[in-house]
Amino acid sequence: MSRIALLNIDTQQSFHHREYWQEQDIPAFQQAMLGLIDGCESRGIPIIDIFHVDEEGPFSLQSGYVKPMSFLRHQTAVIFQKHVHNAFTDTGLDRWLRERDINQLIVCGIRTEQCCETTARVASDLGYAVTFVSEATLTFPMTHNGITLSADELRHRTETVLAGRFADIKTVAGTLESL
Repeated sequence: MSRIALLNIDTQQSFHHREYWQEQDIPAFQQAMLGLIDGCESRGIPIIDIFHVDEEGPFSLQSGYVKPMSFLRHQTAVIFQKHVHNAFTDTGLDRWLRERDINQLIVCGIRTEQCCETTARVASDLGYAVTFVSEATLTFPMTHNGITLSADELRHRTETVLAGRFADIKTVAGTLESL
């Protein structure tokens, strides 16, 4: 029997204070996140908030921004703080999940191709079944070597490299139907 948890990765106010923050994809992201969270809550699935913490800047505890974005109102089962891209390294998350016999994870949050993708990869390597709900993830355009990838291109790239290897890629509706 699968025991499931929802990992909400880095959906924290710190991002509002980054130079790359853009509002254009926020309404769709919020709607997807809230739908996924509401659906999980109504099914008794624990929601785990993960917050990224740095020594300084908007991701430091001293900044006051390491807290849920204002649109989030869910009841959290537990909160973990991370200092690297994945939610498992030195956080206690794996132990918490295993103590509760949780073996399936749903991943959502901020940044699709960074902390969400890295967490999905590590979770898979640790033996968890992973559902990656990319419509309930958010990212921003990135440029490298003069080439800019849009948020949609980054999302597609992440889905491509995760699908069939590290995670099942599903919509919010598809995820909730499968529970």
